Amino acid sequence: MKTLKKIICREYEVKLDKTCIVGILNVTPDSFSDGGLFSDVNTAVDHAKTMVAQGADIIDIGGESSRPGSLAVSEKEELARVLPVIRHLVQELKTPISIDTYKPTVAKECLNEGVHLINDITGLHDPKMVKLAAEYNVPVVIMHMKGTPKIMQENPVYGDVVAEVKNFLKDRVALAHNAGVVDVIVDPGIGFGKTLKHNLEIIKRLGEFTDLGCPLLVGPSRKSFIGQLTGLSANDRIEGTLAAVAVSIMNGADIVRVHDVKECKRVVQVVDAIRGV
Repeated sequence: MKTLKKIICREYEVKLDKTCIVGILNVTPDSFSDGGLFSDVNTAVDHAKTMVAQGADIIDIGGESSRPGSLAVSEKEELARVLPVIRHLVQELKTPISIDTYKPTVAKECLNEGVHLINDITGLHDPKMVKLAAEYNVPVVIMHMKGTPKIMQENPVYGDVVAEVKNFLKDRVALAHNAGVVDVIVDPGIGFGKTLKHNLEIIKRLGEFTDLGCPLLVGPSRKSFIGQLTGLSANDRIEGTLAAVAVSIMNGADIVRVHDVKECKRVVQVVDAIRGV
């Protein structure tokens, strides 16, 4: 049973009495569905503002693609992509900004520029990231991923995918709390080292993650499992995304991370009303 009803993101308080929406801002040339669309600083800033106007509660900015098969970029390159945008956003938005990175050096530079939380797809694999989150007293998103983006979809195998992912997250949450990180969010990592069957099983059994005592984030937006089910390309998966978002919320998700904020906001409003929140 979750007890955390809000997360403190430095000067911002994000309430979780209703479903929280995280808007995705990829400033990369090679992300799977929007690579290159927002690599220009002004275009990226305008898109972030649009997502906030449409209902995003948090903007999550990423400078390295994590699509299947993608390669890592240098810290220097990642910072060159994200810092100019962050500098504008922290001045021009009254919305928490998250940095999507697994590199402590990148996270620290972004925190020094005013970023409010860390989204780590490696689940705090680097001990320096844990210390950094505690030092800056910011929330962290701990995600599960089997392998690395380059190899994660090469025949991932689990006994019980939900049990294994849950045990991983449980251990990482304990690590973070023991290091002094107060607000921890868990993400089972839809599409990160999981087959179609694994992704469907996780969404179906999301309720089993709620006893970790942390807010639960789910990111099904435009993912390949939707393409496998519908035969549609990444930019034509909005209906499948909305279905996955609705079911995820009904099954226990507190936070959804999406590309299509306007449409997802409408889904969230209806689902939350059905849930009575």
